[in-house]
Amino acid sequence: MLWIAPSEKDPDHTALEKRLWDAANQLWAGAGLKQSEYSEPVLGLIFLRFAEVRFANQRAKLEKAGASSRRGSRMDEPAAYHAEGVLFLPGQARFDFLLNLPEGTNMGTKVNEAMRGIEKDNPHMAGVLPKSYQIFDSRLLAELLKTISTIPATLVGDAFGKIYEYFLGTFAMSEGQKGGEFFTPPSIVSLLVEILAPFHGRILDLACGSAGMFVQSARFVSAHRKNPANELSIHGQERVDATVRLARMNLAVHGLEGEIKQGNAYYEDLHDAVGRFDYPHPASPKGRGGRAARQGRWAMSLRPGQVNLKMN
Repeated sequence: MLWIAPSEKDPDHTALEKRLWDAANQLWAGAGLKQSEYSEPVLGLIFLRFAEVRFANQRAKLEKAGASSRRGSRMDEPAAYHAEGVLFLPGQARFDFLLNLPEGTNMGTKVNEAMRGIEKDNPHMAGVLPKSYQIFDSRLLAELLKTISTIPATLVGDAFGKIYEYFLGTFAMSEGQKGGEFFTPPSIVSLLVEILAPFHGRILDLACGSAGMFVQSARFVSAHRKNPANELSIHGQERVDATVRLARMNLAVHGLEGEIKQGNAYYEDLHDAVGRFDYPHPASPKGRGGRAARQGRWAMSLRPGQVNLKMN
């Protein structure tokens, strides 16, 4: 997958984030849900807009190539998109289809079908995308879709990733202490990454939350003028299944791929981590019970150019 380089924030971008957040809040107010119940579906729609922009760009390239190719167009072949790290979007998952449905359509059902269609044509996303849109009022959901569709397709660099992170952070703040389960402020994660200096190798976070460490590590590599998709092998674990889905969407929005597993790292070492990773996250759980306690305790050692995870 192609890493999408970070972009500088500007006033227009900040205004866009606020407008999107206000629209999402209208959906929340109309649904009468806890924020924890509607945050994932809203992030899913932002993800959908990102996926569509990349899909449309690749489709235009395939259309141009097909005009001069003997084998014809590959515009409707998922493999032609996957080869470039782009998700294939079936017709029912595109904004122009969803926004032009007749009045009275059950929008929640249609968006659920769109997400299922994406997972079907992109097997590596199976089980990741939210499919609970039937809980929302159809009119308000259609309005939010319309607002999200105004995210410019011309956004450069990591702008989509910044929008996704803005929503993650704002949702986390609104949930108070519980929000810390899936989101750590980027400034803290950035400091940890600067200490680790993950230039190249296998990176591990046993309590990865929404994948902030991986995103910041990719930005670190990009700042040193290399492609993170080529330099980093990403591996994570997270206790809460919903947070695993947020993490995998976050990686995709930033043009990254990784192996994120669901399980409690206090008791399960799903990555057989000892001795296998170059950069373990220093904030990952220390073994105080279960398997980790029986076998020993996680310890960190730092040497120039390398960080090792070992057992004491």
